[in-house]
Order: sequence, then C-alpha cells, then structure tokens
Amino acid sequence: MQKSWASPACNGLRAAAKGQGLRANTASRRGLQDVSITRTGRPIIRVQGGRSALGGHTATVFGATGFLGRYIVHRLASRGCTVVVPFREEMAKRHLKVTGDLGRVVFMEYDLRNTPSLEESVRHSDIVYNLVGRDYPTKNFDLEDVNVEGAERIAEAVAKYDIDRFVHMSSYNADKNSKSEFFRTKGRAEEVVRSIFPETTIVRPAPVFGHEDKLLNKLAGASNLFTSNNMQERFWPVHAIDIGTALATMAEDDSTASETYELYGPRNYSMAEIAKLVDREIIKHRRHINVPKRVLAPMAQAYNKLIWWSQVSADTVEREFIDQKIDQKAKTFKDLGIEPADLANFTYHYLQGYRSSAFYDLPPATERERREEKKFLHVIDDQ
Repeated sequence: MQKSWASPACNGLRAAAKGQGLRANTASRRGLQDVSITRTGRPIIRVQGGRSALGGHTATVFGATGFLGRYIVHRLASRGCTVVVPFREEMAKRHLKVTGDLGRVVFMEYDLRNTPSLEESVRHSDIVYNLVGRDYPTKNFDLEDVNVEGAERIAEAVAKYDIDRFVHMSSYNADKNSKSEFFRTKGRAEEVVRSIFPETTIVRPAPVFGHEDKLLNKLAGASNLFTSNNMQERFWPVHAIDIGTALATMAEDDSTASETYELYGPRNYSMAEIAKLVDREIIKHRRHINVPKRVLAPMAQAYNKLIWWSQVSADTVEREFIDQKIDQKAKTFKDLGIEPADLANFTYHYLQGYRSSAFYDLPPATERERREEKKFLHVIDDQ
C-alpha cells in the first residue's frame, strides 16, 4: 500500500485555503437586517454590494435602449440587481449587456401593442420602470399610441401581476390642457396610469443633457439652423446621470410610491444662453435663423413625414414657445438626497468632439478665461 506524503508547505496551503473558505462562508451569511418585506409581502435581500453581489431587486426597464435607459440599467445592474430589458431592435440593446455581471441583464423581445409580451416582461419583477416615450410622430406610432396607450398597457400588466413598484417617466410641463400635443399626451398618461395603479411614482424630468442628448448635441451640430422663438424658451436643464441616480434610489425607498417628482437642474437657462455656452466651448459660431411659427410649423410637419428619424416636427416648434413650469407640490432631488449638477460644468466634457483639430486640445472655456486674466496686471490708482 502506497503511503501519501505531503510537505509542510502543502499542509500550510491547505490550511490557508480552508481558512479562506470559512471566512467566505461567514461573509456570505445574511442577517435579518438584510431582508426587506415589500408592499405585497415579498421578501427581498437588500445589501450594499457591487455588480457581482447576490440579492436585490428584479427590475424591468421599458425603454432601456433609449437615452435615459442606459443610466438606470447601469445603476441597477452595478448594485447586483437583475434587470429585464424588453427590446424591439437587436442592435439597439447590445451596449447594455456589459452594464451588469453575467446573467444579470436579461433581454426579452416585445412589442408595445402585444399585451402578452408586456406581461411576460414584468411577471417576475418587483419593480417596473416605464421610460417609453416619443416626442415626434412616425408612420407606425403617433404620440397618442406611445405616450398614452402604451403606458396604459404597461400599467395594466403591472396591476395584473400586482408588482410592488411602478415608476412612470413623464415630462416637464405635462398637462392635458397644454397647447403642445406632447405635453397633452404626457398629462393624460399620468392620469391613466394612476387610475390603473394608484401607487405609481411619476417622474417629470426637465430637458436632459448628457453624451447622447438632444440638447447640447443639437445646438453644437450644423443642422440646427432654424428656430421660431428667437431661442427664448426657458428651462432648468438636468444631468442624465442625476436622473439615473434618482430612479435607482426610488427602487430602494418605498416611501417614494404614489409620489410625483419634478427633477430639474439648479439653474434656469434660455435656449439662447445655452447656445452661447456651446459656441464658446466648441470655438465655432453656429447660425440660427428665426422663422415665424406660422411658416416653420407646416414646413416641419411636412419634413417630419419625409424622414424616419427625429429631427423636427410641428409640435417641436410649438414647444419653443412654452417655458418650463415647476409644480410646487411635487417633490424634487432634495427629497431624494441628491444635489443636481449645473450644465455649465459639463459643456467641455460633452462637446470637445465638436472642436476642430486646431483647437481640440485647448482647455475648457472657463479655464482659458482665467488664464487670459492672469496675463494682465491690474493696477488700481485710488489716489
């Protein structure tokens, strides 16, 4: 019979491995303080951890392939939540796969008019986000189809399976009596989802800026030539990352249920003031020609029917004449413990790519101004 022999070094490695295994088992134990009971009595493990953490919510994010969707998917998946991403186009959802650990981001094909596909997307979740929205009509979907009827179907699926939480993304100035069709449909959608699921959390973001926005990128591009109100529309632009943080916070805070949130930035701008910031940052001057609304609106409506991507529509022209109004009864970033960022601090970060090669490596506009001031010696003669 052959005797086994192990060196002291091997024995030390085995003892160390055994000790690490015991520590790992100890660290993976959960206490009662980590377990939360949801509104419907479902237990959820809520722990602070990274993308490989176990436990947490199962969240469905409709509209995740859009501008704001990637920010909320990243926030949830990086906390160890399982995120269900309903999608329509295969190529539109690829970038979301890497936002979470293996198996944490689950893709499901759906159609907004197909109720069974909506129900299949939400039936295993404990929180549902509806970020689906459209601010221009197409040949397949008008604003009523997407903003009202689509939200109604999603809310009915949430109510059918009695999902714990439902967060509906609306818009600033949402009002069923507004002159803008987009604002009217958003206002009606709020009433519809609240009537179906009273615990709905409604979020009204201001115009959002970020890497893929339609604000800074539109002003920096050469195609944004015509305007109708001399760019006098005023609003509080908000950072996309702040919106994503707020939406993720709502998943952990059940007190946000049934509440309405107005999420806007710390400073009020006119479109002309933002355009001036953009021109200064890209070191170019973009022309903006003012055209009367009675002329530009029908032109925009005809142009919108010729192209299949978002560029301009008659309702876009109408919204140029409506300033943002804040609902004083709604809650804000302050109630979520978030300090929103100012647009002026991010123009260099998001617009450097629009500079020509001759000026690409120059510092931000504010830093250049400080350097120019240091070149001069200011002497005050008070005698």
